[in-house]
Amino acid sequence: MAKVDISLDAELVVEVMVLAGIGSPQDAVEAVVRDYIARGHRTEARVQAQDGPRRDADVLEPPQG
Repeated sequence: MAKVDISLDAELVVEVMVLAGIGSPQDAVEAVVRDYIARGHRTEARVQAQDGPRRDADVLEPPQG
């Protein structure tokens, strides 16, 4: 996988390290980014699961008006 180098505020990275309980700055930031992406995927799946029955009902029922 390709790698990207970025610069971050040191205080921000130290706080992430403390909150995540991870000693390596690289690993701590990577864990936060992976968690953020995983949350996004879980949210998308939840929204699709909730909208699926509504969408199916809309297709089955003719529009009123």
